[in-house]
Amino acid sequence: MTIHNLEPSEVARMLAERSVLLVDVREPGEFEAEHIQGALLFPLSSFDPKSLPNPVDLTVVFQCGSGVRSAKAVHACADAGLPFTHHLKGGIQAWKSAGFPTVSLDPATGKVRVPR
Repeated sequence: MTIHNLEPSEVARMLAERSVLLVDVREPGEFEAEHIQGALLFPLSSFDPKSLPNPVDLTVVFQCGSGVRSAKAVHACADAGLPFTHHLKGGIQAWKSAGFPTVSLDPATGKVRVPR
């Protein structure tokens, strides 16, 4: 099985085209603190590949903090016989380093900061 490493710019393009099902495999607290807009949360700690939504003409791309857990999710899918082999290389850290926005919480108010 080959893992397909996608650059942040590729994932951003796919999100803009609405051609991706972005799956964040971090834990709920990490997701609540900051996530990529449009990502669905499926924590790796309780990950069941067969519970993923049917992607219907979408490319499933896994994402985590740095790329380690998302690669594990790809392997779990392969073990379950599912053809989902893409992940965001470098995770949300690479996404932010590339200048792409995230949705986050303002620690002072607890309000959601939505990207502009």
